[in-house]
Amino acid sequence: MFNKHMTFTGLFCGLFSASLWAETPTLTNPAISVVLDGYYQNTERPLSEATEGFGMGHNELALSANIDDMFYGKLTTVIEVNDEGTELNLEEAFIQTLAMPAGFAIRGGRFLSDIGYLNNQHLHTDSFVDRPAVYRAFLGSHYYDDGARLTYLAPTDVYWTLGAEIFQGDSMRAADDHHEREYDNLGVYTIYTKVGGDIGIESSWQAGISYLHNKNGRLTADEHDHDHDSDEHNHDAAYTGKNMYIADFVYKWAPKGNYKYQNLAVSGEWIRLSDFAPEEGVYTYPSSAHYQEGWYLSGVYQLAPQWSVGLRYGQVETMELDEEVFERQKLKETDVSLAWHHSHFSTVRLQYTLQKGTNFDGIENDNVVTLQYVMTLGAHGAHQF
Repeated sequence: MFNKHMTFTGLFCGLFSASLWAETPTLTNPAISVVLDGYYQNTERPLSEATEGFGMGHNELALSANIDDMFYGKLTTVIEVNDEGTELNLEEAFIQTLAMPAGFAIRGGRFLSDIGYLNNQHLHTDSFVDRPAVYRAFLGSHYYDDGARLTYLAPTDVYWTLGAEIFQGDSMRAADDHHEREYDNLGVYTIYTKVGGDIGIESSWQAGISYLHNKNGRLTADEHDHDHDSDEHNHDAAYTGKNMYIADFVYKWAPKGNYKYQNLAVSGEWIRLSDFAPEEGVYTYPSSAHYQEGWYLSGVYQLAPQWSVGLRYGQVETMELDEEVFERQKLKETDVSLAWHHSHFSTVRLQYTLQKGTNFDGIENDNVVTLQYVMTLGAHGAHQF
């Protein structure tokens, strides 16, 4: 996938420059790709779309091309099979400018938000079967929405970008069990910045901070008992708040800059939600914790061209409203994965997850074993850093 001695700056310039998109594909010869994702899982994972037994995961059909010398477009549909049947979802349908001056670009339509590190990446690119618990709880695994984005890529020696987004925010709305709430039509606003660079020819890094303002994120006084049953198939965020703060980082290393034979990737994110209680009324919080938060830390080591191992630990702590008292819940997960990559286009992964729940939606200690395959057909561009 990567050329020898490819650096962080070169990789990002390739991913974000209009010239890369302008080369191929074209409107008369679009890039078409299919991702096949299937699995077997011995039990349920809380807040996850994967069910017990055999299942079909995040199967994608994507079409992308330069529309002309001014615009790029992409369409991504996702087919999933769950207890409710077969779902066809539109995950991406956007256009993006290619020729705006001074490092600016605009994207409009439906797309993945660029907050945090993992969120702007498709699920099939992950090194683990599922997103960390904090992502599943606060972002519905990955947050995509209808809206617009403005980005600026600074002309600096290090990679530095800034962005702002506005979304409809349907999947980030707080519960409305009685169907009486009036939501703002434009409910989510984000701002973020990311900085990265190289350390010699063997290492590269990126760090970012993001803020999401959710106008519809607070609970109302009538919403007391919320059921986040793991059997319920839902792409919405299970826990919401008015303000979300994210800090993320990633570090990558490869001997002599050659990622093909051996490499290491270490990444982590911390997310906090605040102002989630109803605006009216007086509520009691455990230990004066007026926030919900979670984090994860992962390391993935490719020890040979066809084998990689991964270790990830994460936890999420949420508040459940019962009458006028918020009760603390905590879920901890330790994931160990072993993956075989016959090529860049095929992966077979075995993962073990130890989950420990402290009053978390009825979840107690459990062991989850998943065998997954992810196969890609057709043209497929480089993954995000």
